[in-house]
Amino acid sequence: MMRVVNILVTGAKGFIGRNLVSELKNIRDGKEQNSAFTCLDIRPEIMEYDTDTAPELLREYCRRADFVYNLAGVNRPEKEEEFMEGNFGFAGLLLKTLEEEGNTCPVMLSSSIQARLDNPYGKSKAAGEQLFREYGERTGSRILIYRFPNVFGKWCRPNYNSAVATFCHNIANDLPITINDPKTVLHLVYIDDVVEELIGALGEKEHREKEEDGFCSVPVSYEVSLGEIAGLLRSFDEGRRNAFIPDVGDDFTRKLYSTYLSYLPDEKVSLPLRPNRDERGSFTELIKAGGLGQVSVNISKPGITKGQHWHHTKCERFIVVSGHALIEERKLGDSEVRRFEVWGGEPRFVEMLPGYTHNIINLSDTEELITIMWANENFNKERPDTYHEDV
Repeated sequence: MMRVVNILVTGAKGFIGRNLVSELKNIRDGKEQNSAFTCLDIRPEIMEYDTDTAPELLREYCRRADFVYNLAGVNRPEKEEEFMEGNFGFAGLLLKTLEEEGNTCPVMLSSSIQARLDNPYGKSKAAGEQLFREYGERTGSRILIYRFPNVFGKWCRPNYNSAVATFCHNIANDLPITINDPKTVLHLVYIDDVVEELIGALGEKEHREKEEDGFCSVPVSYEVSLGEIAGLLRSFDEGRRNAFIPDVGDDFTRKLYSTYLSYLPDEKVSLPLRPNRDERGSFTELIKAGGLGQVSVNISKPGITKGQHWHHTKCERFIVVSGHALIEERKLGDSEVRRFEVWGGEPRFVEMLPGYTHNIINLSDTEELITIMWANENFNKERPDTYHEDV
């Protein structure tokens, strides 16, 4: 039977809080399949606390909590003194209330790498850290202090305290960005990695740094310059206009692309493709993926034969997804024909071999034939590598 865990999340409507709460709800509702989470064998009961929550609920939540994530904080106050009030004052109230209720459950603090700096924000974060250390020493509570670097990902507010969020929003919305020094390097962590780390802490699987400081950290991070980030984002934006997708084999690029997409305005979520139509049907390039080739959809009208050509180097993979087809291939110079009969109801792929002329025949007299085609290179009209030859 799953163990019920009462979890208090302060700053629940902020960037990290919103992502954390949504994942805790996935676990609670049995929607999460990630083994890193399901192995915890818990059912979270989530208590969300934010600036619009009735203040009197804080005491009730502190009394019931089995684990506290303190994500509340101030990044861009109107007055300088609000740094200390938001980052130190609330932390003090939270810990005081827990102590008054006799609750020594584990408590996590969202701090910042700027706690090392001599500025109002950094000082307020460092003061909050000290408050948590003293509380842990006094009560025996397990304390988890995370000095987060720049966090990026979906739902992060642009034009606030994240250059990545601002760049993503502006480039996605065709707005200019400002970079004073493109060589400036950001230390970044991705929101899903942050959430996985925080949820792991429920099962005492947090990652701690060297013993003398005891800070917790997200194990996956990136060092990327502002110029590199801007360049990638511009390539994402330009590529989408021509059906290109980025090479997402690189972990950071994959996460940045997902982040960029989350800022797209309605008019850019859907873009038109350019079908090539004739009396035989149509051929439409769906996806161009640079070094990963190209994916297209081919529609053949009833009784139509397409292809009847061969390639030196280009190879293709045909997958019939609707209809009934015969695919024929013949090696140049040979008379033997290889034949493959395929149906959309029983999908399988057939390779178009280099040096083999090939075709695809719609065997139906009434239905269109729909075929997904992958090629190992993008079509280049200057060097099409395509030569007519009947099978």
